[in-house]
Amino acid sequence: MNLVVFGLGLAKLLFAVVVAGLGTIFAARLLKRLLDIRTDEAVQRGNVAVGVVKAAALIALALLARAAVEATFDAVDLTLQAPQVNPKHLGVLAIYAVAHLVLTLLVGIALLVIAIFVFNRITPGVDEVAEVRQGNVAAGVVLGAVVVVVALLAAPALEAALNGLLPFPELPGKFPS
Repeated sequence: MNLVVFGLGLAKLLFAVVVAGLGTIFAARLLKRLLDIRTDEAVQRGNVAVGVVKAAALIALALLARAAVEATFDAVDLTLQAPQVNPKHLGVLAIYAVAHLVLTLLVGIALLVIAIFVFNRITPGVDEVAEVRQGNVAAGVVLGAVVVVVALLAAPALEAALNGLLPFPELPGKFPS
C-alpha cells in the first residue's frame, strides 16, 4: 500500500469537489442573470426549458474546468516525480492552481455568455432566452446544445492557453534532435 499516492488521490478528489461546487455556483448565478429569472424557482415550478439550459451550462462549465483540473493534476504529478520534492514549490503550485481554476471559470462564463448572445443574434425572429423563460422546451434544448458545443470546441484551446500559467517543473534531460 502506498499512502502517499492514496493521500494525493484524496487531495485530488477534494480539489475536484471544490471545482464542481464553484462551477455549480457560477453557473446558477450566470443563468439567473442571463435568463433574468430565478432559475431554481423556475425549475421547481416545472419549467423544463430552464432546467435543460441549466443542466447544459453545468456540463459546459465542467468540460471547461476539466482542463484546469487535469493540468493542475499533471503539474502536481510531475512535481512529485522529481528526485527531491520542494514543499515550497508545492505551495506555489497550489496558488497557481487556484488562480488557474478561477481564470478557467471566468473564461468559461464569458464563453457561455458570448455563445448565448451570439446565437440569439444570429437567429432573427426567435428570442431563445425569452422562449426559455416561457418554458419552451425546444428552445431550451437548442440553447443548451449551443452552450455544450461551444464548450466542447473551446476546451482544448482554453487548456492550451492556460497551461502556460502553471509552473510545470523542468524535466531532466533533453529529447534527441
